[in-house]
Parts: sequence; C-alpha cells; structure tokens
Amino acid sequence: MQNLPKNKKIILFDGVCNLCNTAVQFVIKHDKKDLFRFVALQSDLAPSIIKHIGIDTQNIDSIILYEPGVAYYVKSEAALEIAKHLSGGLALLSVFKVLPSSLSNSIYDYVAKNRYKWFGKKEHCMIPTPELKSKFLE
Repeated sequence: MQNLPKNKKIILFDGVCNLCNTAVQFVIKHDKKDLFRFVALQSDLAPSIIKHIGIDTQNIDSIILYEPGVAYYVKSEAALEIAKHLSGGLALLSVFKVLPSSLSNSIYDYVAKNRYKWFGKKEHCMIPTPELKSKFLE
C-alpha cells in the first residue's frame, strides 16, 4: 500500500456507528503527537487495506489498527494499542494487556455486537470538518 503515510498509525473504524465516531473524536482530542489517521470501513480505501493485510472481514466489524510495514491489531488489542499512544494518562490502560485476549476480546465482542442498539447508528459516515479533514484518508 504505497499511498498510505508511512509514519502514521491507521485506525479503520465503523463510520456509521455512534460509539465508534465518539471514540474517533476522543482519539483525535488525545492524539497530541499526531500519530493517527482514520479510515471508515465503509470507504473505498478500507477494503484495499483489509485485503493487503489479509484480515478475514467475517470476524472483524468494528476496529482495526494498522501500522504500515510494521503490524496490525484488531478488537481489544487494537483499542489498547491505540490507548498506549494517547495523552492524559490513557497509556495506563495498557495494564489490561495482562488479561487473556480471549477474555478481553469477549468483552469487546459483546460491546461491538450491541453498539448500534445501545449507542445508535448514523445513515451515513461522518463528514470531517475542514480542520480535521487531513486526519481522514479516503
């Protein structure tokens, strides 16, 4: 994937999920080092990234963290890896990495499965403001 920024971590997220959009706004606010870029799973770019890294989309429907040329993370591992790089003491959440991934992913899957019911869903992906547009890849 040659067009992706090499020095950025790319978060693929569900662009119509209210919880996911709130999480993206939270990450933007706490991303003081400007490390993250965002791609909605519903975008034209997302399937290319997913195919490139070889993820089975049957098992993933909410969040993927991709570090071009380095690694990718899914589900709770992605969330904890993202938190590790955020300001405001959020890196402390990485202590949850000691939990077995089967447990943390079970909790993650339960929330992901119910996210539309609990938090709602948008008709369309959010459109970033002009000042945030550079953080979103298309």
